[in-house]
Amino acid sequence: MLKVSHASVAMNLRLLLCVLGLLGLCVPAARAQIAAVASPSGPVMAGPYVVVDAATGETLLERDAGALWYPASLTKMMTIYIVFEELKAGRLNLSSPIPFSQTASAKPASKLGVAPGGSITVEQGLQALVARSANDVATAFGERISGTEAAFSQRMTETAHRLGMNATQFRNANGLPDPGQVTTARDLALLGVALVKEFPQYYGYFRTQDFMFGKQKIGPGIKFLDLYAPYAEGLKTGFICASGFNIVGSAVRDGRRLVAVALGFKRADLRDEFVIRLLDEAFLLKTGGNRPKIWQVRNGGGGPATVLPYGECGTIRYDMPGDAAWLGTFGDWRTARTAFDKGQAQLAALGFSRLGKEWILPVTSGQATKQAAIIADLEPGAAQKLCADYGQRKLFCEVRKPGDFVAPFGGFWR
Repeated sequence: MLKVSHASVAMNLRLLLCVLGLLGLCVPAARAQIAAVASPSGPVMAGPYVVVDAATGETLLERDAGALWYPASLTKMMTIYIVFEELKAGRLNLSSPIPFSQTASAKPASKLGVAPGGSITVEQGLQALVARSANDVATAFGERISGTEAAFSQRMTETAHRLGMNATQFRNANGLPDPGQVTTARDLALLGVALVKEFPQYYGYFRTQDFMFGKQKIGPGIKFLDLYAPYAEGLKTGFICASGFNIVGSAVRDGRRLVAVALGFKRADLRDEFVIRLLDEAFLLKTGGNRPKIWQVRNGGGGPATVLPYGECGTIRYDMPGDAAWLGTFGDWRTARTAFDKGQAQLAALGFSRLGKEWILPVTSGQATKQAAIIADLEPGAAQKLCADYGQRKLFCEVRKPGDFVAPFGGFWR
């Protein structure tokens, strides 16, 4: 009669549980869903998200990380990855010229605006991809490296699969809408970690906020760098109607580097606010190698969700119910943000514990664009009290209702 020791049974049971756990990780993710996430002003709707420890690969927080999504300008992270590969291999250097064909120059905004036959350097191109998300530059890089954007897209897809991004397909270098161009939050996290680990000598370009292109100042880059200072390292944002507002951001805090992906927001400010809260929560979690690794999360099937139908595309959605305080319109974003910060500080001094939300609106008149500084979604009476305080000090402040926020926001020019 065969005798089996208790130790052997226990070991086999542990092995079985381990296998079952791994199989659980391999269950295909459901089709991406738009669902509510928390924000200081109440629930907001968003798509998949994930936070990964860059050193261990552990998945700290996630929802629908394997669900298909349209990458929008997050595509440019892979374009930049391949440029970094070319630099590391010596096939390009930072001063190498990047010529612009008619095809590249004709790409729609956002763009750098280089005429056909013109050129820029590789370094200028990297800065433009980060600080302006320039579609024409991405195409020009693809043509310079692979001959055609189509051939470059094939290399992008092959590179993605080599990195383990097995649900990702690229059709262009810039992220302009294409139904065949898909990815997942899981795959984008893998790409973010690869950029951090493989190219430390070039990774600093993801911090680009602005640069001089001739006499023109290009920028600012992603607000995440300012909003999550001093921890934020940068990376990329992206928007098309179908995918909404998206971000991949990395941050270092107490010696730990995390990479976060947040997809599918209807407004950029809600996206930025959420990814910061997500990182704050993830940094509080302990990592000891026991959590599922990002590459163990299985990519799922189904098609991507649509965040903004095309009928709503191009409009800024203002769905905050509280009154707002308009503090003036300024020549640049940073000055408007300073005015906003001063207004928030004054609200606190007036005794309000729940401060408003940042809403910096681009207001265009003729050929000029300014930035309106607005503290939005205030509690009852707060906007009125703040503007009364400003009026006593001979400073500009107007109370505005949510219904006043209608594109192109001409009523906020002064």
